[in-house]
Amino acid sequence: MDSIKNKKILVSGASMAGLSTAHWMTKLGYKVTVVELANEPRTAGGAVDIKGATVEVVKRMGIYENLKANALGVEMIEFKNADDITENSFSVAGEEGNPGEEIEIERDKFVNVIMDQLNDDVEFIFNDSITALDETDDEIRAIFKSGLDRSFGLVVGCDGIHSGVRKIWFGHETEYSHFLGAYSSIIILNKLLIKKNYLQIYNEPDKAVMLNAYKNKTDIIFCFNSEKEISYNYRDLEEQRKIILEQFSDVSWRTPELLEEMKQSENFYFDKFCQIKMPSWTKGRVALVGDAGYCASPAAGMGASLAVSGAGALADALQKYNGNFELAFQDYNKNLRPFIEEVQAEAEKNLRDNFIPRTEEAIRRRNIEGF
Repeated sequence: MDSIKNKKILVSGASMAGLSTAHWMTKLGYKVTVVELANEPRTAGGAVDIKGATVEVVKRMGIYENLKANALGVEMIEFKNADDITENSFSVAGEEGNPGEEIEIERDKFVNVIMDQLNDDVEFIFNDSITALDETDDEIRAIFKSGLDRSFGLVVGCDGIHSGVRKIWFGHETEYSHFLGAYSSIIILNKLLIKKNYLQIYNEPDKAVMLNAYKNKTDIIFCFNSEKEISYNYRDLEEQRKIILEQFSDVSWRTPELLEEMKQSENFYFDKFCQIKMPSWTKGRVALVGDAGYCASPAAGMGASLAVSGAGALADALQKYNGNFELAFQDYNKNLRPFIEEVQAEAEKNLRDNFIPRTEEAIRRRNIEGF
């Protein structure tokens, strides 16, 4: 097979996964095009964590120091009761002289750091998406919503949990989505509601309310268990707000005040806790990276790490086999899978035991023992 140099690759999604993939593919010598449904790179959402082996990946990308310069840092976790009394607290600051290498960073800062690295090496197509793919022996043809018709050597779907590429090429989302029995919402306020770098958590059985404060911002997070999946319109934010209002209408602590903030907030994100589990993340000339292929849910706290590590693993495999995508994709599926399965298993345990305990007894035990 021909070498990688000057081969064309299409990345769907200007997200953390998509931009990380674009970074690596450009370094390998691919001519990269990124298509994004929105009119700019995806920056919405709460802060993200770069953990474990992913720290080495961002060092190899040459962005570690820039990420570190913009890092946040939770110093204290507090478990609250209905009277706003702290039942227990845990310091999570690094030991003196050993602050650790893991990074928490605002999503937009992370995206900006990667975008600065890409410069003009990547072609971006915004306000567009892939509507069809047609593979031949030598290439894969992508047809876009705008009518654009282009051919590439490979296509990489980095378009999130509700991936359009996955739906077109691998099958409907229901084949791969595994509901974890819970939902969550987040809004980000441009003010501090609690002390900076503190995380406060209040639970009632099957319900959780969290405040995460950093810089001059506060994340307000609502989570609740649900035996069955709830039917709602993904694009109707008011309908989703009503779900949260109904679920938390009689919850104590600061909940009434926080619900008012949610009603007035311009930014609002709501989705189920679920995982994407697939027997293969590749098919023909198409590969999936990040949430599109192996979402672990927010309960893992590893979404950004999986996206970045996945992009690095795919690039390493393509480099190892000098662009022979068939061998590279086999390597990618085999070598990354143990890590993904470990993170997904940990996420399920976190959700059940730490985030949304089901009973008062389980809440008390978690408050005593911590995470």
